[in-house]
Amino acid sequence: MRELVYTGFMSLDGVVDSPGGGPDEEHRSGGWVFKDLEFVPEAWSIKGEELEETTALMFGRRSYEVFAPVWRESEDHAAYKELPKYVVSTTLSDDDLVDGWGATTILRSTDDVAELKEGDGGAVFIHGSAELARRLSDAGLIDRYNLLVFPVLLGAGKSLFSREDKEKQMLSLRESAVYANGITKLIYDVTR
Repeated sequence: MRELVYTGFMSLDGVVDSPGGGPDEEHRSGGWVFKDLEFVPEAWSIKGEELEETTALMFGRRSYEVFAPVWRESEDHAAYKELPKYVVSTTLSDDDLVDGWGATTILRSTDDVAELKEGDGGAVFIHGSAELARRLSDAGLIDRYNLLVFPVLLGAGKSLFSREDKEKQMLSLRESAVYANGITKLIYDVTR
């Protein structure tokens, strides 16, 4: 069984909206990950650790449309180029896929994601894609959260976690670290 891991940047008040401030990131505080904080390289070491573990990437449609053309050309993301990619969308067509960024499969439903998880292979990492992450979490499909929590309150924006009234979900802390600039790394396994 494959592990499904959400990785992302989150404000202290739970917002994951527009962390990089790039195209189509419209939050009024877009780019909050890179603004107003001293750069501490070790706070970003999680990204290299994740890359060693990543066997495939997963996106919602909007995140795919933003990331694919940029990451395809990015030296910082060159190691992702040939990894298999999955896009969960009911509207994306094969003609909409970005050429030259490795094999990409469109999954049409949460059931398709569950079926993918049942197959062989290693960890699949979800980048961005807050709405997809909420749906998959509500369906009990996310196995781990790799979060960098930033010392900022954004007040509004897309949240990683659903506000649905549902049963309590326990998490088990796998790893944590606090960095000099106030960023906190939190890695949680979902308890089943």
